[in-house]
Amino acid sequence: MNLDLIPNIKHTQSNNFFLLGGPCAIEGEDMALRIAEKVVNITDKLEIPYIFKGSFKKANRSRIDSFTGIGDEKALQILQKVSETFEVPTVTDIHEVSDAALAAQYVDVLQIPAFLVRQTDLVVAAAKTGKVVNLKKGQFMSPEAMQHAVQKVKDSGSEKAWITDRGTMFGYQDMIVDFRGIPTMRQYAPTILDVTHSLQQPNQTIGVTGGRPEMIGTIAKAGIAVGVDGLFIETHFDPANAKSDGANMLDLAHLEKLLTDLVAIRKTINHL
Repeated sequence: MNLDLIPNIKHTQSNNFFLLGGPCAIEGEDMALRIAEKVVNITDKLEIPYIFKGSFKKANRSRIDSFTGIGDEKALQILQKVSETFEVPTVTDIHEVSDAALAAQYVDVLQIPAFLVRQTDLVVAAAKTGKVVNLKKGQFMSPEAMQHAVQKVKDSGSEKAWITDRGTMFGYQDMIVDFRGIPTMRQYAPTILDVTHSLQQPNQTIGVTGGRPEMIGTIAKAGIAVGVDGLFIETHFDPANAKSDGANMLDLAHLEKLLTDLVAIRKTINHL
């Protein structure tokens, strides 16, 4: 895995896991810059390669009155400002073929949502931008099935594919991480564990996704122990009032302690 292909990424020689982290959705410029500054300071201190994450729009909402974004161009410009201000790469998710070329003008990694990862036209459009394509494993897919999503990227002329595990449906309202899938998917592409989405409790009757954030440390530590290349963690300084996915996000105040513990585990694993 060559993280050096991504502009502005730092600490690539640290032999650490890398981090995709930030708010679920871009709610405004001040909040994005505030979160980015805190995470950049922590990851610089711990020498963790870092990519700022923020969705420029949320297309997969349970209810029509749920927050979907502040405007596509406005949110993408904020992502660009984060990148320029803190000299870090950025990642955002796309939902339609037309989003690929638009978002690629502003960010370094294009993410395919789990429920869209079988959409060939979307994956191909992302690959053809030349950006890294982060493929979320469908909640309904086996780890082995992800080799075909990776192959779509390669068949489109790009070798820049990652896989992110975000859990598998376990009944109607719960997710489970099958850690046996991590080494399997690492055979196909660098593999990331989406810690916070793996702890969602979807399909709640009120139309708002629930979550179990108290388990974030447990899932993250297990992921590092089995050798994931990177972690995906959504974080916010006020999860209770976040406009999207607040129920499963990590409070920003707890991020440094968690990452410090994870770096220690990674160092131990590296010496085994």
